[in-house]
Amino acid sequence: MTPYYQDESVQIFLGDCREIVASLPTPSVTIADPPYGETSLEWDRWVLGWPAIMPGNALWCFGSMRMFLEHAGEFALWRFGQDVVWEKHNGSGFHADRFKRVHENAVHWYRGEWVSQHLQVPTTSDATKHQVRRKQRPPHMGVIGGSAYASDDGGPRLMRSVIQVPSCHGYAQHPTQKPIGAGSVHG
Repeated sequence: MTPYYQDESVQIFLGDCREIVASLPTPSVTIADPPYGETSLEWDRWVLGWPAIMPGNALWCFGSMRMFLEHAGEFALWRFGQDVVWEKHNGSGFHADRFKRVHENAVHWYRGEWVSQHLQVPTTSDATKHQVRRKQRPPHMGVIGGSAYASDDGGPRLMRSVIQVPSCHGYAQHPTQKPIGAGSVHG
């Protein structure tokens, strides 16, 4: 199968995952943005069973909390790893009785042991040095060991779990297109 796009670090295939997944090489990570099934739009229909057929041991999936809760059983073969919140500059959800949704969740699912995951959490170099001095650590924090990313010069630090990136309105080629590039990410 020919990739829709590829460069030295990524291959993107376009099509119905149920039809093409068996012919693809096993990826180191799968990134999915399925229809959430939350609107009356014709294309927004949840595809039953797709999480179970995803290859590999790592899956990042965009979705809403409602979507993940309604389809939790379909992720039963996966373990929850971590999540980030993509905060958009505008939002969706036009119901007068709910908050305006200005975010999407991106959830990391994995198979196997956590230590077997290839984890490379992005860092941010614009961290500000903060020192909090306490006579003793608050009891609710438990025992926390040292970390390789903590430095005394104010950076780099692990990226925050809420990432602010403008959406692609005005130039998107698909109604739910995600932004490309980390240059617009604010730590």
